[in-house]
Amino acid sequence: MMNKEKMKTYEEKIAWLFGQFPSYQKVGKVAYKPGIETMEAFDDALGHPHLRFRSIHIAGTNGKGSTSHMLAAGLAACGLRVGLYTSPHLVDFRERIKIVEGGGFRMVPKEWVEGFIDRWQPFFEEHRPSFFEITTGMAFDFFAKEAVDIAVIETGLGGRLDSTNVITPILSIITNIGLEHCEHLGHTLEAIAGEKAGIIKSCVPAVVGESLPETRPVFEAKAAACGSPLVFATEAPACLDLGVADLDLPGDYQQRNLCTLSAAVGVLQPMLGFDLNAFREGVCHAAHRTGLRGRWETLREADPAAGKAKIICDTGHNAHGLRWVAEQIDRISCDYENVFFILGFAREKDIDAIAPLLPRNVHYIWTQASSPRALPAVDLANEMADHGLNGLVAFTVRDALALADGIAADKDLIFIGGSNFVVCEVL
Repeated sequence: MMNKEKMKTYEEKIAWLFGQFPSYQKVGKVAYKPGIETMEAFDDALGHPHLRFRSIHIAGTNGKGSTSHMLAAGLAACGLRVGLYTSPHLVDFRERIKIVEGGGFRMVPKEWVEGFIDRWQPFFEEHRPSFFEITTGMAFDFFAKEAVDIAVIETGLGGRLDSTNVITPILSIITNIGLEHCEHLGHTLEAIAGEKAGIIKSCVPAVVGESLPETRPVFEAKAAACGSPLVFATEAPACLDLGVADLDLPGDYQQRNLCTLSAAVGVLQPMLGFDLNAFREGVCHAAHRTGLRGRWETLREADPAAGKAKIICDTGHNAHGLRWVAEQIDRISCDYENVFFILGFAREKDIDAIAPLLPRNVHYIWTQASSPRALPAVDLANEMADHGLNGLVAFTVRDALALADGIAADKDLIFIGGSNFVVCEVL
């Protein structure tokens, strides 16, 4: 174990945090710690900081990150100081904990993170909280000390047993349900919905973005048991009157998130009394205001003079999310002579479920991120070949991009995705 006195720099302390308390982002399911007893003990030691600010709790299989950032941007545009806690990060650990206010955001300072780790290291070593429990406590403590008006809190995995579920929010939001993390959340849509519905609290209104015949009764039963008003976004009056073309988050799938957000605004606006026009303006510039990256992000426009293709990346990484990405690629593929797809996945992803959703009229380059969770590129190529999808193999993301960039011309498109890790390395 690294001695506290030897940790001199921020980088050393973050490395210690990742090394001693592995994160799900880094090592996968072995980092998952069910139950919230340790989090409750940590919260008690911290003095229950989450009781010092209002919060909005967001769970779901996909879309919770975009919805969280749009909601934070909208509230900040109305003059509120907004805490924003999301995961995973792409480049900088501090992306997880932000203050959004005015026209922009600031991440938790490095010095504050260092001080928190130093102050609570004895607790960590005695109680062995998970990495996510530590970062959740860090976020709550930071938001309380920053005196935020409200915090938007995204769950890490699931809901009922998620570390963030110690809060009692003013609104619970569940974006949608898909089959992911089944080893932890259950192997049916109903079981996963039950875990996500665990964030619904007594008498606290809840918004469900998308429901299915299998999941709707689960949400209705949980809301009824809690005495919580329940709103299904697809049946709620439109409050925002915004489309994807209005956003600086251009993925087609954002229309689904806008529907969820609109229903949430219908519940929140009477509570908080914010100006809807200001809120809309904030949402339109959510990526800029919050620093959100990796959502159908253009990394380079086409350069005819240099003969270089346009490059887009997206963090969609499961069948539920990649279906939306594939639909958009199909829609825009006629605008390009060729589309090159650079894809890499984590080992635990269900390739059999993902492969049938991928477009057939693109050129694939299979790759792997440097993460220990990455599915080796050769194994990915073999699994995809079983589904009739063939392509080139590159053993690093850098090599994959260089390969595509060397082949593609200015009238082509290069898409990069399949994993947060792949997008992280590109960024």
